[in-house]
Parts: sequence; C-alpha cells; structure tokens
Amino acid sequence: MTERKPGVVSVILVNYKGTDDTLTSIAELRKQDWPQDKLEVIVVENGSGPEHLGRLQASDLDFTLVDAGANLGFTGGCNLGVEKSSGEVVAFLNNDARPDTGWVREAMATFASGADIGAVASKVLDWEGVNIDFTEAAMTWYGMGYKPFAGSPDTGRWESETDVLFGTGAAMFIRAELFEQLDGFDDRYFMFYEDVDLGWRLNLLGWRFRYQPKSVAFHKHHASMNKFGDFRETYLLERNALFTLYKNLGDEQLAAALPGSLALAVRRAVGRGELDSTELDLRNPGDDSVPTIPVRKTSMAGIYGVDQFVEQLPSMTESRRAIQATRVRSDRELLRLFGNRDEPAYPIENYLAGYDKIVHSLGVLEVGTRRRILIITGDSIGAKMAGPAIRATQMAKQLASEHDVRVVSLTRSSQIDPSYEVVTVPHRHPRQMVEHEGWADVIIVQGHALRLFPVLESTSKILVVDVYDPLHLEQLEQGRSDDVDQWNRQILDASDTLNHQLELGDYFICASERQRMFWLGQLAGSGRVNARTYSRDADLRSLIGVVPFGLSSTPPVHDQPRVKGVVPGIGKNDKLVVWGGGIYDWFDPITLVRSIAQLAARRPSVKLFFMGVQHPNPDVPEMDIVAKVRAEADALGLTGKHVFFNDSWIPYEERGAYLLEADAGVSTHYEHLETTFSFRTRILDYLWARLPIVTTAGDSFGDLVAEEQLGVAVHEQDVDGLATALETALFDKKARARFIANVDRVREQFTWENVLAPLVEFCRNPIRAADKSVRDTSTKLAPHTMRVRVPDRKKLSGVRYDVGRAVHYFRTEGPRSVAGKIKRRLGNR
Repeated sequence: MTERKPGVVSVILVNYKGTDDTLTSIAELRKQDWPQDKLEVIVVENGSGPEHLGRLQASDLDFTLVDAGANLGFTGGCNLGVEKSSGEVVAFLNNDARPDTGWVREAMATFASGADIGAVASKVLDWEGVNIDFTEAAMTWYGMGYKPFAGSPDTGRWESETDVLFGTGAAMFIRAELFEQLDGFDDRYFMFYEDVDLGWRLNLLGWRFRYQPKSVAFHKHHASMNKFGDFRETYLLERNALFTLYKNLGDEQLAAALPGSLALAVRRAVGRGELDSTELDLRNPGDDSVPTIPVRKTSMAGIYGVDQFVEQLPSMTESRRAIQATRVRSDRELLRLFGNRDEPAYPIENYLAGYDKIVHSLGVLEVGTRRRILIITGDSIGAKMAGPAIRATQMAKQLASEHDVRVVSLTRSSQIDPSYEVVTVPHRHPRQMVEHEGWADVIIVQGHALRLFPVLESTSKILVVDVYDPLHLEQLEQGRSDDVDQWNRQILDASDTLNHQLELGDYFICASERQRMFWLGQLAGSGRVNARTYSRDADLRSLIGVVPFGLSSTPPVHDQPRVKGVVPGIGKNDKLVVWGGGIYDWFDPITLVRSIAQLAARRPSVKLFFMGVQHPNPDVPEMDIVAKVRAEADALGLTGKHVFFNDSWIPYEERGAYLLEADAGVSTHYEHLETTFSFRTRILDYLWARLPIVTTAGDSFGDLVAEEQLGVAVHEQDVDGLATALETALFDKKARARFIANVDRVREQFTWENVLAPLVEFCRNPIRAADKSVRDTSTKLAPHTMRVRVPDRKKLSGVRYDVGRAVHYFRTEGPRSVAGKIKRRLGNR
C-alpha cells in the first residue's frame, strides 16, 4: 500500500485522444484555491498514440505524466493513476472537465465534517454552467445508475449537502486508503457505472458518500465517447449494470431483481431493433429458406452484454462473496439512497409494455423499505410499567408505523401491542443478544444495556443512547443510606456506565433543554464535542436532541369509580390530591404529608392518595423514604383519614381513570443536583388529565408550571406555602379555571407524537456520529471495565456490625425500615 502524504490531494486525469481538453483542465487545476504544494496532478496517457504523448511531455504545466502504454479504459487508467499518486485523498476529474477554483477546498472541508465520510461527490454542470450534469444519484431496480436531473436548468434547487449512493467519475473525491481497500474501480467495467459500483460498495462498508454543492466542476458531457458508435456505449451500459446489480445487491433482493433484469435487458434489445419476437413462432408463417435476420448493432449490444455477464459469472461470484461477507449496511438501510427505482429509462413503446409486465408480475419493486429498529430497556413491559418501559414502548409505537420494531426487555415482559415485537433477554444470558443485534439496523439503548451485552459495544449498527435519566445524579440521593464508600462506588459506577455510553453513541436523546446543556458538558469532557461534530452543525443537534417524556394524545377515560367512594375513607365529594407515581428517596413526601395535615385542619374534605408504592419491576426494592412517609402519616394521625397509600402499582392503561377522579396533582422534592436536571414524568400525567399542578420549584417542570401558570410552584420544605398552594388549586374556582385553561394550551406540545419527532426523524436518516469512523465500529472492544478508579472498600461484617447497623437504622428510620433491610439481606443470601 502506498505511503500517503497528509493533507495532499492527488487529482487523476485520464487522457485518451483529448489532449487539448486535458491541458485546459490542468491549467484550471493550478488556479485552485488550495495550497499548490498540497495538490498533485497525475495525468495517465491511456494509449492515445505518440502525438498525444509527445504533446503532454512537451507541456510546461506542473503535473506528473504516467504512460499507460495502452488503452486501459477509464477504470484501468484511474487505478493506475492512484497507484502512482501520493495524496491521502484522491480526486477524479474527467479530462474534458474544468474545476471551479474552490473545487478542492470545499470537498476537503466536507471530509472534515464527518469521520465516516469516505467520498465527496461534486456538483457538476455543463461547460457553460447552465444545465445540470450531476446533483443527485439514483439507481433503477435493474442495476442502471442514473442522474435524475441531468440536462435540467440549474435553478439553485440542489444547494444542500446530502448523502448519495455514488458520485460521478467526472468529478469526485475519495480517501486514498479507502479506495485501495475497495480495490479501486472494477477493471472489468472498462468504463461506465464503475463510479456507481464504487459508491455502492463504499456505502455497503458503512462509509458515507457526501454530495457537496459548493465543490463545482464543469463538464463537456461524453466528449470522449463521440469518437465511437453509440452501440458500444450501450453494450457497456447493459453489461456493467448486470455486473453492478449482481455483486452488490443482498441475497433476498437479488433473487427478486436478477430474473427481471435479465428479461428486461432482452426486451430492450428487441425494442431498440424494432424486432418482432413472434417472427420465429411456428404459427407465424414466413420464408424459412432465409437463414438470417437483419439485426441492428444496438440490439446485439444488449444481447452481447447479457452473454458477457454470463461469461464473467465465476469471477463476479467471487467478488460478490467478498462484498457480501464484509458489508455492514443492509439493502433496507441503503434503499433511501436509490431514489426512484421505478424508472424505465428508455422511451420505446414495446419495451415499456414489457417493463410493466415484468414489474407487476415479478414484484421487483416490492422490497422492504422499512428499517429494523431495536429498542432495549431494563424495565418490565406489561400491564404495569414504570417510566423507562413506558418510554421504550411509546418509542416503539411511534416508530412502528415506518419501521419494523423489536423491544428487548431485560426483565420478564409480555406483548402489549401488535405493532411491534417484545422479547425478553435476561442479562445473565448475554449471548442471546447477538441475534437481535444482527437483526437490527438501528439500536436504541437505555440504562446499563451496553455494559451488560458485549455485542452492543462492538456493533457496527447506528447506536442511539437515551440519557433522559442521569443515573449518576440519581445515585447521589438514592445511595445516601449506605456507608460512604459504597455510596461513592455506586455514584462512580453509574458515572462510568454513562461515560462509556457517551463514548459509543452516534446520537443521544435527553429530556429537556436544561438536561441537554448538562449532557453537552459531559460530552465535551468526554471529547465528543470536537471539530468534526461541531463542523457538522454548530448547535450539535445532530449529536444530541431533546426528546422529553410524553403523554398520550388520546384523552383518559373514566370507565368506573376507582378512588372516590371506593377507597375506604375517601368520599365521592372529597377534594382529591394525587401523587402519581412511585415514592423515591429524592422526593419529599414528608413535607407534603405535613402540609396535608395543616390544610385538613381547615378543609376536612382534602385527601391525599399515593397511587403507587410497590415498583412494577420486582428487581427494584422499596426505598427507605416509603417507611419514613408512612411513619409520618401515622404519627400525624392521617393514615386512612387524609393520607392513603396504594400498596400495589396501578396498571399503565388504568391510570387515566384514577387521575380523572383527582382535583389536583402534586410532586414535591428537595432542591439538589438530581432535582435540577430531573424530568418529572408524573407531571405529564397531570397535564394529560387536565389537573392543576402543585410542585416544588427548581426543576424543569417547576419552571414550566410557574412560567405557564399551570398551577403553583413552591419552595422546598415549605409546609405553609405548600398548604396554601394546594388550597388555591383545590378551592379557588377562578384560579382553577385559569390553571386548567393553561394546561389545555400547553399539554399538546408534550404528546408522544410531538416529543418523539426528533427521534423519528433521525431514524428516517440514521447516520454515524461525525467523529466516529467506520474503523471505530469494526474494532472489537474488550468487555467493559471500570475506567473510574474506586478504592477497594473493606467489607465489614459480623454480628456486632449487624447489630450496630440495626440500632442505627431503628433510631433514624424506624422499625419498618429495619424490617425491610433485614428482608433484603436475607433475600440476597
């Protein structure tokens, strides 16, 4: 492999009897707005004869001349030129093309915008710069690449960068190392479709071919082919289209497309020659004494093309095996790059009739356009679900209208929606994930999935990481009851898990703009905010988007009484405040219970209902705060009178009926780091059920409630303020009406359809992160290990230690907490 010079661009021109054009092109290259010492021009003299070789040798222009000695075709000439070049990027420019002064500079800037950009396609206009030669790439189902708008006026429509299946060999750039990895242009093509084939193979390996409209060249279209008959071009097009289709299409799609492509090639041949294919039918009498039929060369070009495809089948099959064995992108993933595949291309009446028969009879266009999306969650999926499972299933539901979706849960789950598949893969069996990773085109992960399944760490698939839950900040509060070393270990372990995800993800989604700023800081600290990601888009929306938790666009239904008049102690006319979710250590239900005690003294009809105490995921233990708040309610004499605990978890589909009986929704917490960046999903349910909201200030929803007047936001641990806020939300009719009207206005922005829009859009066009190259994903990573060094903690044990801890917890948290800890300790033995 040639040693390449960093920053050098080598431009390859192939000359065949077009020396005047070639010299013009070289002169224009030397006017490039690019350092001339970083620009190498290679001219391959492709057997034009002594006159042309002599003129090139006599030129005083700055270029390197390579004498091929014979006509190697465009493919062979370009390959020879690359072999003699030294640049880290090679560019191909037709000798009858002239580049704009910024041609090289704009292409090189494009490479810098994505480590997975393997090639850049220039915008190519005609010589006068009036009409389009190349702006978009398309591929028919039968293997012919084409330029959809060739010959159309340049109206300025094609000024946006985009990924394409291929660029035109008339003006394109490719990383030299990648070109060599791909074994260059296929020499069997000689010319035509070699650029289509190269681009397709490049995309199959996971690289991107980027169209850059600022890199412009001007082309005398097919000036070099005017010397030959059109039947020779037709022969090459017919043969090379079959070569391209056979090598690059996947097994399933090739089985459908190849028979129709061969039949269509014959039909084109018959149509070009205006032949009557019934002429030899026994029922069609003719002069059988004449052994020949006059056939045009344009007809035989198609027949010969098919025959040469047959001749080359053994070598093509070897190429196919190599290409299919190394591909990392499926036909489904690339299909969007094919454009309009239903393009007959030739306006021949008899041919068009045959085209329709083949398309409709063989179903060649009925190929899978849906991607395969794999969503992985640690929570249980079923009738009773917590936030992560709800989020995962709503993602699945929204994406399933466009893609095939499979949700993998690490906990026993059940099928709840026929639009997507639910599978359970226990974390104890990591090899079971291999099948699902292989099935997927895009993988969306939550929680600890990357750490638990090595196959996900080394995946070449596009990886979306859902970081709506800052696990490490959660551990700051959740681990408070443990000794400091264990607490510290849990925090750092969560941090390490998240940092590992930030290393590997292609796209990240978080819950709010405030969270996004936090994650951008952590991404910056991890090195993911860099020149490549920033150059793709300066606000980094292509790296991390905001996808909050959402709410259903279908209003809740009250099918039967659930709380009022059903739960003993709660009457039909009572004022019901709901706590719509679990009770966790980072919340402050104790202040809430105390405020209820104060309010109930003057408003006896006030009742507080905690909707869920036991988490639906059996692996999540009851937290210490549950025992504390129960003890507080007992001590104040509120339990069963003004404060009620639902000891189970309300099924997800039934929660609406409970909420509709409520008069206000409440969420209280302490002001700390976890709070600052949290996103309280239960408040969305309050919006859904049109409830006035009373919450603690300081988090995203606290700000929203205050700014939009959805209810009242109060300071932390303010018993008096909280009691007053609840009284306003429950009994002040004017305030309630205002709150509810504002809730109706705001809640639409939080429907699942709206909040998931950035993820849905990304999955329509999933791309690798700008700073991740194809080589990154092909490197097999070792199973994840801790990168944050945590001092080894000496494990304390023994009867004296256990008794001491029990006394400590009894004094600080009460007997219920001690009983719970003993139960968990015994369960772990």
